[in-house]
Amino acid sequence: MAVDSTQIGKKYSLWINGEAVPGQHGETFPITNPATGDVITHVAKATREDVDQAVMVAREALEKGKWATWPASKRSQILFKIASIMRERLSDLVQLEVLNTGKTVSAAKGQVYQAIEDFELYAGAITTIQGTTKSVPKGFFHYSVKEPVGVCAQIIPWNYPLMMAAWKVAPALAAGCTIILKPASLTPLTAYALAEICHEAGVPKGVLNVITGSGADIGSYLAEHPGVDKVAFTGETSTGKDIMAKASQTLKRVTLELGGKSPNIVFADADLEGAINGSIYGIYYNTGQSCEARSRLLVQEEIYDQFVEQFVEKTKQLRIGDLWNQASHVGSIISREQWEVIDSYVKSAIVEGATVLCGGRTPDGESFAQGYWYEPTVIVDVTSNMKVVQEEIFGPVVVIQKFATEQEAIQLANDSYYGLAAAVWTTDHAKAHRVTSQLKAGVLMVNNPFSTFPGLPFGGYKQSGFGRELATESLDLYLETKSVLSYTGPKPLNPFQL
Repeated sequence: MAVDSTQIGKKYSLWINGEAVPGQHGETFPITNPATGDVITHVAKATREDVDQAVMVAREALEKGKWATWPASKRSQILFKIASIMRERLSDLVQLEVLNTGKTVSAAKGQVYQAIEDFELYAGAITTIQGTTKSVPKGFFHYSVKEPVGVCAQIIPWNYPLMMAAWKVAPALAAGCTIILKPASLTPLTAYALAEICHEAGVPKGVLNVITGSGADIGSYLAEHPGVDKVAFTGETSTGKDIMAKASQTLKRVTLELGGKSPNIVFADADLEGAINGSIYGIYYNTGQSCEARSRLLVQEEIYDQFVEQFVEKTKQLRIGDLWNQASHVGSIISREQWEVIDSYVKSAIVEGATVLCGGRTPDGESFAQGYWYEPTVIVDVTSNMKVVQEEIFGPVVVIQKFATEQEAIQLANDSYYGLAAAVWTTDHAKAHRVTSQLKAGVLMVNNPFSTFPGLPFGGYKQSGFGRELATESLDLYLETKSVLSYTGPKPLNPFQL
């Protein structure tokens, strides 16, 4: 795929009230291509005054009924139109995602397709938003209605920029909410593209606004802002805790999709080749920069040596680099800072007595001299108390542990304060469902490496957060229920007989 030169060098402003604005102080910050280390553009750096402006126009759009009062069929048509325009601009969106994230073109294409399908899903789901009537005593009539929760701050991560934006924007629009979208500072480009597409599709001014800048400043301010009714955040757990604390001061609704240290259990009776191939995908897809990456491999002792040998052999065959080649498997790390975090974990494992069987460094070759690259890494001889086993690395690093019995596998899998995802490989389906019923995770995979599709609920247990995204029931996260009880008698009731 040839790179469109118009995608490089374009200056990006804030998007407020349906138009690009430079920001009140006119400051910008650079955006880097992590595969090369080159600065590809500059984007506006928002201030708290810009946030105030975005919240004000979003509140005005909400209260003047610029979106929520439209017929469901009309809002549905707009969401379908958004998806249609995204399909027309698939190539542009994929290129932006590759340039801004360093992911492979095949990964980016799959993620853009899912973002499109998310809008189509919620375009259809709009018609499911409905109230109820309840049986009440004679003389009374009751009904309930669903109304948008209000102005929503949506803070998205850098690992799946467009897809995560779609996970949040599509249901919020379907519910009739207005939005301030805060993309990660490293990867804002497709958020701007999405805002322009939504505007072109007919989303009214002020309904969707995009603010870029420091998460510690702008994201934090959105969480505590009295004009925001709900915060939806995807990112690491400590930031999620901070957002929850700030949002609690005004009792905002909060949805948190946080970190993970997901176990991948391979039993001795598993299809060995299938389990190896699926487990490699489960950790190295998206260069391991996934919240639900299966970064803890638990292998039953009868097949442990054979599994590890073949797993390492196939890991070494992964094609890293050349992001525009459809056959490439592994892209770059998002930033120098994240590269150093990953490398520090690998070094800590060695210090603690673990063994690195492959990877653990930058690949050889001139093409990797620039940018932020890290070889797919396999670590063995680990114990459950090691940092690499307990803490989220967020990179192409897997640790492998041995277990003897089914109950030991369950115990090891649950030995984490995370609970986002888990996978089980076995040809015994009774065992598979017996084990999944005991795993403390929100997303379970059996004999396959795919964690979800549009329409299936996604979210975690424990410190992996709460709330479910991607499913039709996610609409409830953006809706309030209003209960109306009416007396139908000829005169109002007088309970005190006054």
